[in-house]
Amino acid sequence: MGGGILLRTAVVPELAFLLAIPLAGAGVVALLPKGRQAWVRGTTLTASLLTMGAAVWVALGFDPSESGLQFYGRLSGNERMGSDFVLGVDGLSLPLVLLAVLLNGLAVLASAKVVEHRKGYAAAMLCLESAVLGVFLAQDWSVFYIFWELTLLPVFFLINHWGGEHRGRAALNFMLYTMGGSVFMLVGLLYAFDVSGTHSFSMVELAVGLRETSPETQFLILMGFLIGFGVKMPIFPLHGWQPLAYVEAPTPVTMLLSGILSKMGFYGLLRAAVMLPEAMVAVQGFLATVALINIIYGGILAWRQSDLKVMLAYSSFSHTGVILLGIAAMNSAGLTGAVVQMVAHGLVAAILFLLLGLLAERGRSREVGHYGGLVGRTPRFAFFVTLAFLGAVGVPGTAGFVAELHTLIGAFQRWGWAALLLSVGMLIGAAYSWRTIGRLFTGPPLPGMGVIPDLERGELVPVVVLAGGVVGLGFFPMPLLSLIETSVGHLTALLGGLPG
Repeated sequence: MGGGILLRTAVVPELAFLLAIPLAGAGVVALLPKGRQAWVRGTTLTASLLTMGAAVWVALGFDPSESGLQFYGRLSGNERMGSDFVLGVDGLSLPLVLLAVLLNGLAVLASAKVVEHRKGYAAAMLCLESAVLGVFLAQDWSVFYIFWELTLLPVFFLINHWGGEHRGRAALNFMLYTMGGSVFMLVGLLYAFDVSGTHSFSMVELAVGLRETSPETQFLILMGFLIGFGVKMPIFPLHGWQPLAYVEAPTPVTMLLSGILSKMGFYGLLRAAVMLPEAMVAVQGFLATVALINIIYGGILAWRQSDLKVMLAYSSFSHTGVILLGIAAMNSAGLTGAVVQMVAHGLVAAILFLLLGLLAERGRSREVGHYGGLVGRTPRFAFFVTLAFLGAVGVPGTAGFVAELHTLIGAFQRWGWAALLLSVGMLIGAAYSWRTIGRLFTGPPLPGMGVIPDLERGELVPVVVLAGGVVGLGFFPMPLLSLIETSVGHLTALLGGLPG
């Protein structure tokens, strides 16, 4: 993760295959004849499964005891610009790679009802997967930035072509916010390149060069990165695009927006922390304040909503504050909680948007007051929605509990009793979660609700997988904790050794 760290190079370019498989799948889909929906779906699923297989292969060959990059590979690029195509993976990026391929595969499974122009939809989903993986695997900031920007196009088209009634405005807001943030990130990146003296965009080399710069210089660079990353997370007050985009995007796309694309911003901030440690320590209090605003303000906004998808959008905004608070703690427990919360929130957000999206399609309404007494009619919905909300609240036995417990411990170690403000956000989250469960599933069935079918067998596959992840990581968190331990320890040593 930083200069002087052992880099383990792979003989077989697994990471290149990981990026190439979805792109190849998108190319094949584009060449298929029109009207062959089964072929398109089969090709998309095959590409997604092959990408999952490649990611699992990388995970099986990964040594969690090493803090350095593994499966490292470099392809010479533009020497005059100091840019090379460099890929690598460590304990911070591998969990997000696995989460990305899992959520994309499940989103493809959940896309059966998106039939209009299926070729374009399928190709965009696969291109998005490749771009997201590129962000998590890139070890050169110029490559990182290119993949970061490439995620914008497929998301824009997916929302603009297959979204809801206000899809045009949602897609435009998403593009303008993201591009605006990217401008600040690019300015910060170019300034870092200029002052580092390394003539390289390599993450390792830039980290070495920038550690010799003044705290003021590091601060200016970090502000550019923080604005760019903050839009994607999103953090207050850069979240204006989020509610409309989450509501108007097709349900499978919202699964990806909330489940994995938001994690790109937090991952980028962790990479920037390696490069700009003094600046990160300087803004520690600011990050903690923004995190608490996210948690409490987002929770209050979620409580006030009657629209299910808008409520989930603000709930997601609130829960991402837990990630930022863990990062701001800059100690082992906090950073561990942040990374685990990335995975936990990715699973919980995906299953909630999937389930409530399916319910809204059946009931033809997103208003929570439109439903009631569903536990007798749709017991599968009732069970999995309740389980998902329990995971969102962070009850023991779910991945959210592991994440929030680590974050709370890390925050308490850093700020003492002031960290209990996190509990306020948790209580607000529990309040709107239990209220929603009560309104949807208890009481008498409402007369205008109509007949609402329960989950079908095909729909159960992604639901069961996501629910299994939420519960499995809750009861057996050690594989994930062991995977990230060494990388988190290295980052903690880097940040913890500086005066706060």
